[in-house]
Amino acid sequence: MRSTTHSSASPPQNKWLAMLGIGMGVLMFTIDTSAVNIVLPTLVQTLQTTFATIQWVVLSYLLVITALVLGAARLGDIFGKKRLYLGGLVVFTISSMLCGLAPGVYSLIAFRGLQGLGAVFISALGAAIITEVFPDSERGRALGIIGAVVSLGVALGPTVGGLLIQIAGWRTIFWINVPIGIVATFIIIRFVPASRGSGAKQRFDALGALIMTVTLTCFALGMTDGQNQGFSSGTTITLLTTAAIGLACFLALEARIKQPMLDLRIFRNLQFSLSLLTGVLVFIVIAGIIFILPFFLEWVLQYSTQQVGLLLAVSPILGGIIAPISGSLSDRFGPRIISLIGLVLMVIGCLLASTFDAQLTELGYIVRVAPFGLGLGMFQSPNNSAIMGGVSREKLGIASGLLSLTRTLGQTAGLPLLGAVFASLSLSNANLAQHTDVKAAPIEALVYGLQGTFHIAALILCVAVLVTGVVWRMERRSGN
Repeated sequence: MRSTTHSSASPPQNKWLAMLGIGMGVLMFTIDTSAVNIVLPTLVQTLQTTFATIQWVVLSYLLVITALVLGAARLGDIFGKKRLYLGGLVVFTISSMLCGLAPGVYSLIAFRGLQGLGAVFISALGAAIITEVFPDSERGRALGIIGAVVSLGVALGPTVGGLLIQIAGWRTIFWINVPIGIVATFIIIRFVPASRGSGAKQRFDALGALIMTVTLTCFALGMTDGQNQGFSSGTTITLLTTAAIGLACFLALEARIKQPMLDLRIFRNLQFSLSLLTGVLVFIVIAGIIFILPFFLEWVLQYSTQQVGLLLAVSPILGGIIAPISGSLSDRFGPRIISLIGLVLMVIGCLLASTFDAQLTELGYIVRVAPFGLGLGMFQSPNNSAIMGGVSREKLGIASGLLSLTRTLGQTAGLPLLGAVFASLSLSNANLAQHTDVKAAPIEALVYGLQGTFHIAALILCVAVLVTGVVWRMERRSGN
């Protein structure tokens, strides 16, 4: 993909302080996301709810981000990215405090939705701000550092979360965001340069934003209902059909109006589009694995929450170590070959993890998940750099939004999809009805379900390998 030249970066003394502020915001919401996953088994017991209901603590958050991310990205291009990123940071910080005060599961789900409203601006605009602040020659390195911050947050979430749950209860995993959010806000106000929006020259496509919000909401609800009621249920079919019709209406509208929310010409670059598709496939796998593993480690292996947190940190720590290195390598050798190597390592990791059983040791777990973590670190930074380098400066916001959408779409689809695979395989192996709570399945059935889920995950990643291989070959041909 041919890189598009952006304008000059911020003064050297400010760009690293800007990186610190943006990085703290990214760290805050990634810590929260991964910490919430580890607390889910505890919340099932503490809030006296079910496996299906507790998913909404995650899904309400993802639903808001998925539905609003393109609108948030477009607003950033129009009105300036800094002020909207700051607004999202403040909303996220306040809603984190409210989550910690939630009296029951349904209020927690509601406050998590409010958290998603803040997170959507952090997620949609962070990469765009970093791309503006750093010169093109350092883009891969800078996005690699942000990738390392994401991995650090994912690693710290379960580790710190497990420790906090043991010491002070589940509410503290939300309250820890508050001091981080306050410090990050002051740093961003002082050191992140104000980006000029297009302002009056551009109009916000409110109808397009509304259609896309309805479309993505129906998609997320349909995927979730499909797990709970079955994908052949009338409600699920209606929701997914509505999402398909909404997508068609959105594309038709965006192709006709002068100032669309999403300029469809951006997808004429096939390499750019396929890079986004690869990101979706990878995050389908990540979301499903992160959701299922805590239940396996606690229900099957009987590990404490603190042990689970430490084990879940292994993969993101390895990814965080390798992410800045892979970002620098992509600046030198190009993003495709580095991404391809990373994806192959992730496939190997999934196949190794498919051998998990009830006799799994901690060392056995670490050895099997290590390739997955290293592969994710190698894949993500180069792929992000390729996406952000493929657009002009005035479209950085929407490109960053699309990058974020690949994550949220993947998570919104992956969590219920692989969750349903895990539950279905486990219940079928135990000869239990499909609507039975999966916790009722015996240990051997849960092991069978986990192994089968990792096989499906490996197949999905194989598709991502093929797509990346095709893009690499296209770029080599165009280069010659």
